[in-house]
Amino acid sequence: MWKDFPFYPEQASTIAQPVDLLYFFLVAVSAFFALLISVLIVVFASKYRASRPNPVSAHIVGSNKLEVIWTVIPLGLTMIMFAWGTVLFFDQSRMPPDAMQFTLTGKQWMWKVQHPSGQREINDLHVPIHKACTFTMTSEDVIHSYYIPVFRTKQDVVPGRYSQLWFEATKLGTFDIFCAEYCGTKHSQMTGKVTVMSQEDYERWLSGAVANETPVQAGERLFTALRCITCHNATSTARGPNLAGQFGKEVELASGAKVIFDADYVHESILNPTAKTVTGFQAGLMPTYQGQVKEEDILSLIAFLKTYGATTPAAGAPAK
Repeated sequence: MWKDFPFYPEQASTIAQPVDLLYFFLVAVSAFFALLISVLIVVFASKYRASRPNPVSAHIVGSNKLEVIWTVIPLGLTMIMFAWGTVLFFDQSRMPPDAMQFTLTGKQWMWKVQHPSGQREINDLHVPIHKACTFTMTSEDVIHSYYIPVFRTKQDVVPGRYSQLWFEATKLGTFDIFCAEYCGTKHSQMTGKVTVMSQEDYERWLSGAVANETPVQAGERLFTALRCITCHNATSTARGPNLAGQFGKEVELASGAKVIFDADYVHESILNPTAKTVTGFQAGLMPTYQGQVKEEDILSLIAFLKTYGATTPAAGAPAK
């Protein structure tokens, strides 16, 4: 009867087993204390039940030893849970530096993924086994949540912000993808499949798929088409800050505050350029591109700006 009944999803990533071990520990501790308290209630209710009308109870003297025991033991168990969960949280939050870089956009009701080499998929994902994969994710409309149960990974995908997720698959096969955040009437249909392949099969799949621009190439094309270089260049008459080699660095604003030139800063600057004006430049000169560029375009621009200045300049950019 129970042969094919799954009590929990199979483990198919490097993080799956550590997550399950913590979960089983939490369940075991909860079950132990639930059983202990239930038994004690029955025992004490039976032992100290009223045996005659209007009984007078004996005076009970407190025990410091017992007070210490039932304070220290729960505290120790909760600190173990806290430390264990913290280690797992940081393991899942720190992106491996040598991982494959994917971009993902959520939209009612689909998942749009672009591979590092440019191939695109909707509601499907192909990845190689034993290779770390990181995802930079955003949403075009409402909050979604990218959830792959067998990998024990779930991350909210929020409009106007960038979140990240990573995993390393350890088992070949095809597995389910779900949206774990209610996002509208067809939320239950926002599903997909992730196919884990050997490296050789993955490369064959890539060669057979339709190859588009890489995110960096698409970003460079947009950077030129939108004439960003007209204002953002290294000349003395530039009307905007030079963007070459700036990604990841600190930027000083006209308000005196300092921010990091990261994905969120780029996103906000494109859609709401007056929010953070760089010191030395006039506010209001840059127009908003709200409604003119899609979230996928912004992701491509971010990918390009990460390399801009470290590689060959974009078309029209002044040579260094």
